[in-house]
Amino acid sequence: MSPSVLHDETFDEEVPILIIGGGPSGLLLAFMLEQLGVRSLIAEKYATRLAAPKAHALSPRSLEICRQFGLDVNDIRKVGTSRSDAYWVNFITNLAGEHVRKLPYERMDAEVLNSTPTMIHNIPQPAFEELIAKRLSKSNLVEIRKNHAFVDLKQFDGHVITTIINLDSKEATKVRSKHVVACDGAKSAVRSFLGIESEGEDSYETMMTIHINADLHPIVKKQVGMLHWVMDPLVSGFIIAYDLSGNQVLICNFDSGKWPVESWNEEHCRKVVDAAIGVNAKYDVLSFHPWILSRKVAKSYSNGRVFLAGDAAHSFPPTGGLGLNSGLGDVHNLAYKLAAVHHGSAKDAILDTYDVERRQVALVNSKQSVKNGKKIFGLLKTLGTTDPNIDVARHNLYQTIHDEKARIDINRGIEDQREHFDNLGLHIGYVYGDKRIPDNASVYEPICVPGARLPHAWIKLIDLEKVQLPAIDSSY
Repeated sequence: MSPSVLHDETFDEEVPILIIGGGPSGLLLAFMLEQLGVRSLIAEKYATRLAAPKAHALSPRSLEICRQFGLDVNDIRKVGTSRSDAYWVNFITNLAGEHVRKLPYERMDAEVLNSTPTMIHNIPQPAFEELIAKRLSKSNLVEIRKNHAFVDLKQFDGHVITTIINLDSKEATKVRSKHVVACDGAKSAVRSFLGIESEGEDSYETMMTIHINADLHPIVKKQVGMLHWVMDPLVSGFIIAYDLSGNQVLICNFDSGKWPVESWNEEHCRKVVDAAIGVNAKYDVLSFHPWILSRKVAKSYSNGRVFLAGDAAHSFPPTGGLGLNSGLGDVHNLAYKLAAVHHGSAKDAILDTYDVERRQVALVNSKQSVKNGKKIFGLLKTLGTTDPNIDVARHNLYQTIHDEKARIDINRGIEDQREHFDNLGLHIGYVYGDKRIPDNASVYEPICVPGARLPHAWIKLIDLEKVQLPAIDSSY
């Protein structure tokens, strides 16, 4: 295509919405825009989807959004963890060791269906991404261009010209669009280019994520669960059981002074995984990477015609499962507004409400995630496991959990984690414009005010013969 000229600026192609980043937020945004009749282009830096499972919980609100836009929720559930395997959070010495206590994982009881038609479900992030990508592959309104990275952008009155580059051929392409949405992750190149700073808390814990492939069913036996909090002093972390017969992630808190990040290798990872499992087991270490338990929220979600969404706008600890879901809420809010402006049914000023409405949600969710992290890792550190000698620390752990008085304190400490694993109030109870921080993330109170999600209610038909409605499949 011969380049077009506009005010001495050339461009190679044109699209209404350019999306930088093809993760869950970028893909869902493109899908929603397609459903609203708006064409988009996704520029995705990576040639292939990252294998590490990453986030694992789709909240009730996220599933409501998927359902609202025509994604079959039961199809989504089929690529996730079975509810029978995911119902509990176990507190254990190790997988083969002593079971101290358990709590329910989020609200997966029948009563929650009084508040939402789509209870939470556990789905590995790559599986969710792949499901949406397959739907988009059949679309005439969406193109996903992999192995293309953001370079720079220039804003003009009425449009943006963005340079993206093919990482193989090094060929640059200038794309003209009405708007740009950056969904390019916590290390967002777009956010950095725009100079948008973030607020948050200083890092306070060093973490390691170890992705393994292992059949844990024979080890956990009846003590199945979505999360297994391991008290062993070498671990001090948790296993996310995406699939008990194969796909697992161990996230551990470690002393970077004692075990510097650069000293970690597969051999050391195996020592930690072995301690978490507790018996000899076959498994593969697929990857490992360090990170810092901290929170960041961009000070602004927009700059002119460019918007931040998902991890590009906010990043916070996984303790609570709020990060991915916050991002999906971002693009749901933004998609309607972009489509309304594109179709001429709303003025550009409506886009100013995106920052006002979504940033406060991220601030609340990020603070709750940090609160959860501090409480849970604080609990693990009160079990007598801080001695630098691992053998001594293990001895102290077993002494502590078998001491009758100490066990009362442990049970009280575990009970205090209940809010961590029940965020229903944050998932479906937020109100745009309300800056109050909820006293308890678990409490959901239906409310009918502007900015709130319309409370859920089941429709009961008095005369089934007079009204024909499609049946709702609630078999899940």
